[in-house]
Amino acid sequence: MTSGDAGREPAAASDGAARRAELGEALEQVEERIARACAAAGRAREDVTLIVVTKTHPARDVRILAELGVRHVAENRDQEAAAKAESCAGLPLSWHFVGQLQTNKVRSVLGYADYVHSVDRARLVRSLSTAAEAREGGEVSCLIQVALEKEGALQGAEGGRGGAAPEEVMGLAEQITRAPALRLAGLMTVAPLGGAYAGRPDAAFARLSEISRALREAVPGANMVSAGMSADLEQAIAAGATHVRVGSAVLGVRPPLR
Repeated sequence: MTSGDAGREPAAASDGAARRAELGEALEQVEERIARACAAAGRAREDVTLIVVTKTHPARDVRILAELGVRHVAENRDQEAAAKAESCAGLPLSWHFVGQLQTNKVRSVLGYADYVHSVDRARLVRSLSTAAEAREGGEVSCLIQVALEKEGALQGAEGGRGGAAPEEVMGLAEQITRAPALRLAGLMTVAPLGGAYAGRPDAAFARLSEISRALREAVPGANMVSAGMSADLEQAIAAGATHVRVGSAVLGVRPPLR
């Protein structure tokens, strides 16, 4: 072994220790934010689940997060997620798919994902049901993605981040509850960039909570409310979010996509 080779392993180990310390500190800060938001809302900390969004970050970060006690991670691009999940197989993690999902990617996504947060159309429900019946992992938990910027818009209107209009939620819910191997878990949203709720995450999340209450009257078990990210998790928790999806506040600025 050359002197150059001898120096590589300690450097790598040092880098790994530094990254672990960095992630541990960031996680602690996010946990403190969640705890404060829960206390301000009169909610128990246990009422809110942290999902760390690991997109564009390497599998080694996921492994460190698992060592630090994270149990829920999310991805939004199947090609990246599938390889990362395979690399992290055996870790005590639940994988959430939060990106827009094309039907030709459904079978691959269900190879690792326990939750799909972006169900927004009947065709996708049918594809998910078919793939879920064929897989070995049992039923798949589905969340309807609600696009609040589409509220009251003409049916089929384009724009925004994707998702179903609020008035489409109950119809999709009925389709999911009837679909074999699917479980309707609840609702997901992202604070809108346009429409009446643009720049008003507190109002957007309050509206999602209203829709969630109506949904739970029809499907009591659909009690997940996935809302809030690094910039607005406090507003989401105040409005009743049960799951917050946090990326940059834990992992730092994301590397550019290649």
